[in-house]
Amino acid sequence: MTDRVHNVLFLCTGNSARSILAEAVLNREGAGRFRGFSAGSRPTGAPNPLALALLQREGIDTGFARSKSWDEFAAAGAPKMDFVFTVCDSAAAEECPYWPGKPTTAHWGLPDPAAVEGSDAEKALAFAETFRALTRRIQAFVALPLASLDRLALGSRLKDIGEDRA
Repeated sequence: MTDRVHNVLFLCTGNSARSILAEAVLNREGAGRFRGFSAGSRPTGAPNPLALALLQREGIDTGFARSKSWDEFAAAGAPKMDFVFTVCDSAAAEECPYWPGKPTTAHWGLPDPAAVEGSDAEKALAFAETFRALTRRIQAFVALPLASLDRLALGSRLKDIGEDRA
C-alpha cells in the first residue's frame, strides 16, 4: 500500500448509527490518508437523531450524514473500496452485510445503541460508549503501518482491532 488515500466503507444493517459514527470518526482521525463512507443492507432512511447529536457535541459537522444503501457503492462509478468493515452485532443475531470483491475486510461488531431502551440518559450513554469504542478502533487502524504489512498480517491486525486487542 502506498501513500494514496484509502477508501473505507463501514457497513451495518440500517446505516443510521454505528456505521455513520464510524464514517465520521475515520474522516476526522484519518487526516487525509483515509476517506470514510457508510452504508446499510437495509437502510432506515435517516440517521438516528442521537447519533447526529453526539457528533455535533464532538464538533463534527453532520452535513455528510445520510442513511443509504450499500447498492450505491456497488454501482458503476462508485469509489473503489480498499477496506470494508462490518460494525453490526452478530452476537445479537443481527444480520451483517457481506461485501464482495477484493477489499480487505474485517468484522468490528458492536451492539446497536439505537436498540437501547430506557431513559434519554441511558440511550445517550449507549451512543457515547459506541462512539468511544469506534474511536479506539479507528485510531488503532489509522496508526497501522499499511505499507509494511502483507495482506495476511493486515487481516490479523484488523481482526485484533475488532476484538479490542489492538
